[in-house]
Order: sequence, then structure tokens, then C-alpha cells
Amino acid sequence: MTDFNATRTLFSLPDSVTYLDGNSLGPLPVAAQDRMAACLRDEWGEMLITGWNKAGWMDQPRALGDRIGRLIGAAPGTTVVGDTLSIKVYQALASALELRPDRRVILSDSGNFPTDLYMAEGLVRSLDQGHRIETPAPKDVAAQIDAIGDDLAVLMLTEVDYRTGRRHDMPALIKAAHKVGALVIWDLAHSAGAFAVDVSGTDADFAVGCTYKYLNGGPGAPAFIYVAPRLADQVAPALSGWLGHDSPFAFDPDYRPGPGIDRMRVGTPPVLQMAALEAALDIWDQVDMDALRTQSVALCERFIAGVEATCPDLTLASPREAATRGSQVSFAFEHGYAAMQALIVRGVIGDFRAPDIMRFGFTPLYIDEGDVDRAVETLADIMSNRLWDRPEYHTRAAVT
Repeated sequence: MTDFNATRTLFSLPDSVTYLDGNSLGPLPVAAQDRMAACLRDEWGEMLITGWNKAGWMDQPRALGDRIGRLIGAAPGTTVVGDTLSIKVYQALASALELRPDRRVILSDSGNFPTDLYMAEGLVRSLDQGHRIETPAPKDVAAQIDAIGDDLAVLMLTEVDYRTGRRHDMPALIKAAHKVGALVIWDLAHSAGAFAVDVSGTDADFAVGCTYKYLNGGPGAPAFIYVAPRLADQVAPALSGWLGHDSPFAFDPDYRPGPGIDRMRVGTPPVLQMAALEAALDIWDQVDMDALRTQSVALCERFIAGVEATCPDLTLASPREAATRGSQVSFAFEHGYAAMQALIVRGVIGDFRAPDIMRFGFTPLYIDEGDVDRAVETLADIMSNRLWDRPEYHTRAAVT
């Protein structure tokens, strides 16, 4: 069993803060400070460009990919790190569409994160081959798979809805999509590090995700992409960067894709960010994912019960059933932005998503029952005394 009192000491968090926003940006792992300092001083500083070989910078995307792969149920050699999540979404979707050239429908849902849909829209425009994107309500995706049938090329979903925390039934939807011959892409941004994922066992085709949320890799940390082994040597990357080439330093004038997952690399790896991510992933070596999930559910249930008992003006926006929820809880409130700012000023940090969603993430690695109770007590005071209704709390910042 995981000792969550011990994992709490592995993060640098201000004593005065209850941090319930790890679903947006994980806190700083203590070890990341020394790891990044060593990378700066001993590797970049002393090795200079020889660090690509001596310090293993060039191999890190695969090594880190395998460590993330363990958390998402991926076999070694099927996951690689690099670039941004938007880039990885584009790569996966372009590859999937090329593997289904006679089909024209991309099915997502209205709760998908906007950038995934933006990337799909841009790709469809550039292809100009009559593709269309359908976005039914999340609960209607399964029925829409059957309705589209053999014109469905790709099912592209975020497993956990970024606003409500609603969790798709991954195995059932993969099975339904495969039944009609479609490929499936999962965005695991709100799944990886929140609960156990099994991309191999569920027969997922592609998966992508970021590492700065539950994996605690830091702001700007690189994304990852997984490709099923049965497809890895078939995909033809639309973004054929030099590090996805079979022999990058041969400097051939023509692109020749590297073997397997290596072809999904694009640009130069972000070495400093990977150093921070490496330190963050060390924590996961001592975490049992089943224990993490059990504790996460307990914290979420405690928070829901506390808020509903003390804040009648808030409406639960997340599924009530824990099995259909990720590791966040969302409440709807007309003045949710202002209420969240009042909370943050009082040292309880969550975030806001338009139009009216207050989000709270529960990560047992550094959140316990005391944090939940403090958050409930503070929120109840703000709501009952209308402390949110101050002009300074209604002025929107660039990041909400």
C-alpha cells in the first residue's frame, strides 16, 4: 500500500495553501529542483553539446515514454514523450485518417477539450477531402457510433471531461468503434496519474496526454503519445520531423520514418523540462494505482458531502456515481469565477471553467482529509456571507 503521508513530503507546497488544482497544474516535486540544477550545471554547463550523448538527452523521450507507459497500461517501446499535446493530437488524428482513407467522419463529443477539436478542424480544412466532425453530447456517443456505421473513420475522445469530470466507458466505446471498423484516439490529459489506465488491455489504437497535470512535470512539460504495436509501423506521420526520421543524423533530403513509435517524434526534445519530468516520475515508482484511486474517490466523496451540506447555492456538475467520475469534482454557480477568486485569496486554490464551473482536483499524493475539510469550511463561509460579491473578484484574469 502507498504511504500518502510520505508522498506528501515529496512536494513543495506553501503551508498556507490547500491546493486543489493539480488537475490543471501539478505542484513542484522537491527533487525536481536538484535534478534541474544538476542538468543545468553538470550536463549543459559542463558537457555542452556532448550532453546529447553523454547525458542521454537524445534517448530520454523513449525512456520517459516507457515510464509513463507503465501508468497507462502500455507495453515498453510504444510510448514516446515530446512536443505539446496539441501536436500529439494532430499526429494521432492525421495518422488515423490516413489508415481509414475511404471514411469521412470524425466523432468526438461536445465535452471534449476545445484544442482537440480545433486541431481536428484545422486538419480537416487542410485535407479538403470532405471530412466532417460530429460532436454529440457525451452520453450520446455510443448511439452515434452505431448511427454513423461504416463511414466512421475515427472516434476521438478525452476520457475525462475537463469541465465536469465525467468519465467515458473506455472499453465499451473502443469495442463499439472497432465493431464498425473505426480507429480510436484517447486524450488522457485528465486520466494519466489520476487512476489506472489500460490502453493495451482495452485495445486502444492511439492515446495522447500531457504531463503537467497529475504527473506533476511542471508548466510546459512535454506531452506523450502511444500507438498500438499493431499500428506503429503502419502510421505515416503528417508532421515528419527530423527526429522521427529513421536516421536523423544522416541528413537525408527525403523523409524515411523511423521504426515504430520513434516515427512519432518531431522536434528537438525539451531537455530541461524532461529533467523535471524525470524527477516527478520517480514519485510514481512508489505509488499503487489502485490505492491512489480508492483514496481519491474517498476525498471526492467527502468534499461533495461537505459542500452539499453547507453550500445550497452550488449545484453538483460532476457525476454523482464515483465510477463515472475522474479525480475532480465540479460545482456550478452563476458567479463561479468570483467565488473561486475569493477562495484563492483565502488560500484554497481550484480553478474556473466557463460558463459557470468551479473545479476542484483531488490528488492523494499531497491532499488529505484535512485539506478537504478546510476547503469546505472556507467555501461555506464565502458562500453564506456572500464574500464573493466584491468588485475585485469579478475582474477576469487572462488565465481562469
